[in-house]
Amino acid sequence: MTRFLYLTHPQVRVDPAVPVPEWGLSDLGAARTRAFAAAPGLAAFRRVVASTEVKAKEAAQILADALGLQVAVRAGLHENDRSATGYLPEPEFQAVADAFFARPHESVRGWEKAADAQARIVSAVTAALAEAPGTPTLFVGHGGVGTLLLCHLAGYPIARVHDQPPVGGGCWFAAGAGAAPTAWRTMEEGL
Repeated sequence: MTRFLYLTHPQVRVDPAVPVPEWGLSDLGAARTRAFAAAPGLAAFRRVVASTEVKAKEAAQILADALGLQVAVRAGLHENDRSATGYLPEPEFQAVADAFFARPHESVRGWEKAADAQARIVSAVTAALAEAPGTPTLFVGHGGVGTLLLCHLAGYPIARVHDQPPVGGGCWFAAGAGAAPTAWRTMEEGL
């Protein structure tokens, strides 16, 4: 499998009146992404692929601009479908997310099943890598499905214990080229 880096978008502008996939980066999220774009190791990636969600596309564009690349947007990379509940206040969201990971073969409150979301993200990443074999690729996506992807690649059962650190997103892991995936790291840890 081609070498790739999977990055989760950082902090967003939360607006309960706007559908979650349409949320954009907050000022802090954009600033963190611009700082990460200066990481020397990022230059090794010659392709940027983003989820269809606004926050991921905005982060990907910042990184692509720094690398002199275009952003390829691909279906299937979106976050787990939570449209059944829409926006949830943080404590309630965390409780439902815990259940999502704990019961991967069940739809929790109408959310996409974790097992289904995992199959989707694995398929989407595999297909995107097949489009440009051997080209190191930077994916910009989301924490939930990123954790499901990491679990698959590492051979872990689906469990929230493998989730990114609670720093507001902006975490990454590297995988491919015959190597096991790295652990999650924050943008601030660089490459």
